[in-house]
Amino acid sequence: MIFSSVTFLYYFLPAFLICYFATPTVRAKNFVLLAFSLVFYAWGGLANLLILGISMVGNYGLALFIDARSPRWRLRALGLAITINIAGLVVFKYAGFLAENLNAVIAPLGLAVPVVHLPLPLGISFFTFHAISYLVDVYRSRVRANRRLEEIAVYITMFPQLVAGPIVRYSTIAHRIRARRTTPGRISAGLRIFVIGLSWKVLIADEVAPLASVVFDQTAAPGFFAAWIGVLAYALQIYFDFGGYSNMAIGLALAMGLKFPRNFRMPYGSRSITDFWRRWHMSLSSWFRDYVYIPLGGNRHGHLHTALNLWTVFLLCGLWHGASWTFVIWGAHHGAFLVLERTAFGRALARAPRVVANGYTLLVVLTGWVWFRANDLDQAHGLFAGLAGLNGFGTFSPGLLQALQPLTITMMILGWPLAMFGLPLPPRGLVSDRLRLKAYAWGDSVAVLALFVLCVITVGAAAYSPFLYFRF
Repeated sequence: MIFSSVTFLYYFLPAFLICYFATPTVRAKNFVLLAFSLVFYAWGGLANLLILGISMVGNYGLALFIDARSPRWRLRALGLAITINIAGLVVFKYAGFLAENLNAVIAPLGLAVPVVHLPLPLGISFFTFHAISYLVDVYRSRVRANRRLEEIAVYITMFPQLVAGPIVRYSTIAHRIRARRTTPGRISAGLRIFVIGLSWKVLIADEVAPLASVVFDQTAAPGFFAAWIGVLAYALQIYFDFGGYSNMAIGLALAMGLKFPRNFRMPYGSRSITDFWRRWHMSLSSWFRDYVYIPLGGNRHGHLHTALNLWTVFLLCGLWHGASWTFVIWGAHHGAFLVLERTAFGRALARAPRVVANGYTLLVVLTGWVWFRANDLDQAHGLFAGLAGLNGFGTFSPGLLQALQPLTITMMILGWPLAMFGLPLPPRGLVSDRLRLKAYAWGDSVAVLALFVLCVITVGAAAYSPFLYFRF
């Protein structure tokens, strides 16, 4: 089940909101949220639900185990708990990839190991990271291990963020799980954010997606213009798809009285790759910073050690997204430029005109998306050849011409300024700030209502379109 589906919008969400707000106490609301979250997750398969249940109960017990240890043994207990969580992630997500690469190494010896690709449980990367953040917060004594199993279950399984984030730290939400209140203002603001996210997904991401699909999946050697159209379309698709999902999750949480962290802040308007990672998938980048980069030593032990730490973090970040060398190279790609920006190049970039800095950042990000989206290394090489003009300029394929519909072109044209700069406020000077903001609020309300109606109509008529980050 996805947020932008008839099942969710027409049936699941209304039923949940009625049951949730009709329930009088916070603890009862937690049980309602837990029940609906388990139904939401089970929609993707009962086998997924079994794995999620093992993770919930197991990490509930592991946190109690860590909390009961003396200071001398807490670190070892944490190490055991994290190892168990990572082992589950490795088995389901990386076992086949590791076996394939091991076979490539030992093939000259006439040896081979079985290659098994297990079905990937929905959202396993996200709920594993949620569990690890809870365990580390308990170890660091930021929170006590919670003895209410249903509250830990709610934290791990909350359906708004269960399968694609944002990654929510337990220490930042623990008090709201047990004591929260909803107000008409929060409900209104939350639903407004949800509608904006829904419109990002349905009206922009899904509209430009065919361009990326045709170029990446149906064109063997795209020419210069076709390759750039495909990469630009994919950059918009992944931002408005994942950013739209994050906004929907944040909005639903706010309506329930919870607070999720912001996950995107106009990343394509960044002036460096360092700045980009402060704005893109902010909950993931801050998770790696606090739970990997800083424990490795951060930037406290000289330039070489800092560079190694950055590379380690982004290689892991690439692997976290998928068991493929294309993701590893994507992580190395970003890590290399982050290291470069800690040299004199970074200082020169900070003094460069904005258009130059932004152009550099977009070029790095867009070429990185080639590795991220390509199905294999050969396809990535073909796309890079097209971007460089080595495949010729050529005519567009019939599939690409068919995908270049007027509405798709319009979304491409409107999407990039929105992704880079957001929506502007009404101009100053014409009216007072109070009237200006009031007019903006009324206009915003009308626009949000119109967007919701348009999204509902579009969802009812559109084909199934899953969120991109469900695959991770």
